[in-house]
Amino acid sequence: ADLFESVVDAVPDREALLYVDHPGTGAERRLTYAELDAAANRIAHHLIDAGIRPGEHLGLHLYNGVEYLQTVLGALKARIVPVNVNYRYVEEELVYLYRDADLAALVFDGEFDERVSAAAPQAPGLRH
Repeated sequence: ADLFESVVDAVPDREALLYVDHPGTGAERRLTYAELDAAANRIAHHLIDAGIRPGEHLGLHLYNGVEYLQTVLGALKARIVPVNVNYRYVEEELVYLYRDADLAALVFDGEFDERVSAAAPQAPGLRH
């Protein structure tokens, strides 16, 4: 997070991301380093306010995209350990990962709600 913040301080208005809007509108979107930093800060504060402590593990059950990057940066800013969760995993694989990675919390795309709802109760350490 420190390295990213030094880039933000040096070139806040420079373009950090160019991406095609999801879910397939084809529209290009752009974010500056300052905008990406602001989004990551909001996420970091939300994670802290939710009671996730530094050093705890946060599962990221997201597609590759801007939300994933914003959440990784937010977790790092809060000193929370981001753990990638493969979006193709089925319930049994999710249960294993949630337990083995000692996840305290999970951020997931709404599309995965059914799988997450089935797997999460089987991971006693998962609080959020």
